[in-house]
Amino acid sequence: MPMLLVKGSFQIKNTEPDGDTVGFVPTRHPDWNRVRGGLGLDLTNSCRGKLRLDAVDALETHYGPTSAPAHQPLPFAHAARDELLRWLGFTAVERAPGGERVVAASPESVPGWILTGGVDVHGRCVALAGRGALPEGTKSGQEVTVGVPLLRATVNHHLVAEGLAYPTFYSNLYEDLRRELTDVARQARDAGRGLWPDDVSTTGAKVTGLSSLTDDTVLVPKLFRRLFDYLALGEPSLSAFRAFLAGAADTYRILSSDTPRAQVRGLHHVVEVTGDHTVRMTVPVEDLVFTEA
Repeated sequence: MPMLLVKGSFQIKNTEPDGDTVGFVPTRHPDWNRVRGGLGLDLTNSCRGKLRLDAVDALETHYGPTSAPAHQPLPFAHAARDELLRWLGFTAVERAPGGERVVAASPESVPGWILTGGVDVHGRCVALAGRGALPEGTKSGQEVTVGVPLLRATVNHHLVAEGLAYPTFYSNLYEDLRRELTDVARQARDAGRGLWPDDVSTTGAKVTGLSSLTDDTVLVPKLFRRLFDYLALGEPSLSAFRAFLAGAADTYRILSSDTPRAQVRGLHHVVEVTGDHTVRMTVPVEDLVFTEA
């Protein structure tokens, strides 16, 4: 899979990193211009951009209105965030009291590199992220063919292997990389690592209100976000949740279906609601390949 390789450093002061987003500054600032869709990047004055880790989805630490953000169970959300920063090379992180914003970090930046295929609709660079020196035989600013060995050198692979993030695939990810992440996710699930012993995405989550969703329920973040948006409308039960999903814009393929290349619109095709309060996915998240927005 060809991706642009960019050398730089990870920087987190005055940001709110979570388990799948972190700040990055290229060593050569003009390298941002080489990223596909780079004109849409949301950059600071120091040319720091926000990375969205490709093919993984960690539990939310802050979602929704900035005045009153919601979160998923914080022990798991913070575990993914802290492991991401530790793996990259940050040894101490200080945050504002009661918040997620980093006010100091040691070291202030750590060297690393990214492999990116473009920018998402929120202005974030979607990337695989590695630490330290560039992979042997490569140069910053060149297109690199990414295979499984290189994927294994990234924090994306590490977080899935440790059971701290869900694999979440989009159609631009090549099949060999998707298979590798699926395999390590299932190994983590079978071994009971990370969040998997508490995951109820396919077994069923009892959601009686926002607090049960944010404090107690460990499930796929994409489903959490749809549930949160639905409950925020003031609906007390899940009786209309599948109809709400039918009106959303999620488009994807179901790999285990009889027609795995067919496009499906709406998560109501893979979500089941029992009674007024229990919801589950009928397939594991790694069985879905979403279309980029």
